[in-house]
Amino acid sequence: MQTHEHAQQGTPSAPPARPDRLPPGGATIIATLLVSAFVVILNETAMNVAISTLVRDPALAIDERAAQWLTTAFMLTMAVVIPTTGWLMARFSTRTLFVAAMSAFVVGTVVAGIAPTFAILLVGRVVQASGTAVVFPLLMTTVMRLVPPARRGAFMGTISLVMSVAPALGPTVSGAILQFTTWHWVFLGVAPLALAMLLVGARSLKATPVEGAPRLDALSIPLAAFGFGGLVYGLSLIGAEGLPAWQLPLALGVGVVALVAFVLRQARLQRTDDALLDLRTFRHSQFTVAIVIMVLAMASMFGSLIALPLILQQAMGLEPLQVGLITLPGALLTGLLGPFVGRLYDRVGPRPIVIPGAIVVLAALVLFAQLQLESPWWVVLLTQMVLSLGFAFTFPPLFTVSLASLPGHLYGYGSAMVSTVQQVAGAAGTAAFVTVMATQQAVLVERGVDTGAALLEGARFAFLGAAALWLVGVAATFWLRKPADHVADEPEHDEAAAPAH
Repeated sequence: MQTHEHAQQGTPSAPPARPDRLPPGGATIIATLLVSAFVVILNETAMNVAISTLVRDPALAIDERAAQWLTTAFMLTMAVVIPTTGWLMARFSTRTLFVAAMSAFVVGTVVAGIAPTFAILLVGRVVQASGTAVVFPLLMTTVMRLVPPARRGAFMGTISLVMSVAPALGPTVSGAILQFTTWHWVFLGVAPLALAMLLVGARSLKATPVEGAPRLDALSIPLAAFGFGGLVYGLSLIGAEGLPAWQLPLALGVGVVALVAFVLRQARLQRTDDALLDLRTFRHSQFTVAIVIMVLAMASMFGSLIALPLILQQAMGLEPLQVGLITLPGALLTGLLGPFVGRLYDRVGPRPIVIPGAIVVLAALVLFAQLQLESPWWVVLLTQMVLSLGFAFTFPPLFTVSLASLPGHLYGYGSAMVSTVQQVAGAAGTAAFVTVMATQQAVLVERGVDTGAALLEGARFAFLGAAALWLVGVAATFWLRKPADHVADEPEHDEAAAPAH
């Protein structure tokens, strides 16, 4: 079977005539994908502040645990679909995938917006997630294929802006909508914008024939679903109350066993270029180093995001609106710095940026571990902004290094792996923080310590643990280097591909 170097994604893959210019129509394609990614990610986090409103709706007749499934089901669908996006991008053109993904998002959004019952609302969220899971890997792969190497950092910085600002604005926009109208408009309000992007993309993206597409392995799909889905679901159960004792170990056990079987299956299939998720990405050392750092960074970031609101509300007694105002500036700072950091990467490479950024993250984690009940709110705000500043200088170079380290035919699989890592590492970081906080809190409460003070002490342990683990990430940053403009294919791939010619 031939390589996928020529398996077009609906966009030109040949280098542009000038080293610093996008190919004709490239700017429109990337802008369309960027805005679409912003829309779908914005709606992903919109449910976070609507849970209590949904519980109060008599038409739905649900409790908080059932309502939480709107987030859990979304997360699980993402974990199942994302690993398949590498195969999908090798099999279908960018236009076909974009139209399918945005159509699913629009349909899911409308179904959720008009849902008369909770079951239909849940179905709408699952359909939404299936479209959302495709858009971000598609965006990263398209940038790698269209953007000249000298400008990739700047574009990846812009992507990080979307990743940071959209999730931060989601709860804010949702809160404003709920202030004046019903929860239905959290979905119906975004549907026209999503439909507009679907129409623009369908017109601006070109349908190009796809050659040498891999065959679909029927066994890989359920293995990926049970592996990644089981692992993420099991991690999400850690710290949950009122669950049967068997549920957590069963979910994690199924996830680990299926994931091991999935990896072994892909190792066999990639010899003929038929893997659902090609793991030859890890043969490229810079990709592996960037992924290791990214795993630790994502775990620390998501763990902090779950811990901070709990500290502010349950230990320091702040209102949800105050919590949102304290955490919003950091997210905006990360996003706004993204394009600047990306352009800086293009000039100086990753290490002069990522090493200081990683040290700043370490300092912020240690500072969070020093919080006291009497600490003023502005100390939390400043510390959160320091943490966000560190991540702002860490993520854009990591995204660029990871994908730029790969040959062209692995871009789709690399972006799928990066997105999968975000889901699994985020769930792991959340689970780790929740477990440490809850365990330490329970011990201290038994000793007579106030619940709020005990929670804060548990959070301090969690932040110190994250700081200790992040030392590995800091050390790994010294192995980063800027990849060559064009990465040669590995010999093994050429040998495996030869018989098909």
